[in-house]
Amino acid sequence: MTRFDEVRASFWNYDDYGVQPPLTAEMVQDAERLLGVSLPASLLTLLRVRNGGGVADRWNVFPTRVPTSWGEDHVPFGDLMGIGRRERMTSLLDTPYLVEEWDLPAPIVLLSGDGHYWVALDYRGCGRQGEPSVTWFDADAESDLVLAPDFESFVEGLTSTDWLDGSVQPV
Repeated sequence: MTRFDEVRASFWNYDDYGVQPPLTAEMVQDAERLLGVSLPASLLTLLRVRNGGGVADRWNVFPTRVPTSWGEDHVPFGDLMGIGRRERMTSLLDTPYLVEEWDLPAPIVLLSGDGHYWVALDYRGCGRQGEPSVTWFDADAESDLVLAPDFESFVEGLTSTDWLDGSVQPV
């Protein structure tokens, strides 16, 4: 089993908050058309298991080698937005509005965040049809930090907050 498959098997928590209706091919086509990008296959693999929502505690942070506005050595990843229009739920489809609202660079697709910070697919270096890196955006500090060269590597780098106290090492 690859590392991505290991994470995929236990990626989602059991809470229904933030979950969109089951993903269909038509939803993916509509999202890619609206966002003007090709979404990574590994992202769609996770969204086909469950279309957004909370990430299991086992995978809810991404370690960093430099401090961020969030922490000395990590950024949070407690949820992953799905694709859909479920009432009162943010979705990848809200990216155009949120990018404008928070004065973020483009082209990006927001995956998780609260407005002051975001984890996003970053298409600035690869073009809209390429394989985007995953980047941390701090809207308040107007800064960004590349976390992983692609979404699959990002997922494979996720770990638990348990490693913060030193009792567990990042995998």
